[in-house]
Amino acid sequence: MQILIIDDDTELCDLLTEYLEQECFEITACHDAQKGLAAALSGAYSFVVLDVMLPGFSGFDLLRQVRLSSTIPVLMLTARGDEIDRIVGLEMGADDYLPKPFNPRELVARIKAIQRRGESGFSNLRNSNPSRMVFDDIILDFGTRTVLQDTIEVPLTAMEFSLLSALVNKIGQVVHRDDLANEVLGRKLEMFDRSIDVHISSLRKKLGRNVNGIERIKTVRSVGYMYIAT
Repeated sequence: MQILIIDDDTELCDLLTEYLEQECFEITACHDAQKGLAAALSGAYSFVVLDVMLPGFSGFDLLRQVRLSSTIPVLMLTARGDEIDRIVGLEMGADDYLPKPFNPRELVARIKAIQRRGESGFSNLRNSNPSRMVFDDIILDFGTRTVLQDTIEVPLTAMEFSLLSALVNKIGQVVHRDDLANEVLGRKLEMFDRSIDVHISSLRKKLGRNVNGIERIKTVRSVGYMYIAT
């Protein structure tokens, strides 16, 4: 797996490179935002670790540019305790975040969780239909991990695709937030962690209401979410 780290902290990049290479990842570190953007869009990498605080051209700006044409998984490094940065990053299409300072083992765990999600998909769905699932005006194609709505592709991130898959796997049933976090994020939710909620909000905006004008994904307060069957 080829990982691109975009962070102007050279010492941190050296540390992460050494640690991640021991985990059999191939690492390239970029300390300049513009060069990092070009590298992220080059197609040479399968994962990006992106720092929010980049000089001159913020991580948010870079992520916005990446999401215009790419769904490459992006994990953002944020300042500890800065919840706004985390929410903004998720709203802009980041797959997950990790607050600084962090243990490199936690970064490896987050990367592997996202990697597993992209490679394996959801076995229950694939067993019932090896290639795709059709419901409402939506087609989920598991071979290409793409979503079509009325034959038009909806540009979902890897996280959003996995979240939608998890919900429709239990269509018409409530899925607990903690279960979604374990299945989609590959980790437990932290206190006040809104990662799942932000991704759900993004899904709603991209998919719109269903053919009957009803919100596709219902919030079950204090419990979780349910994809509404029509």
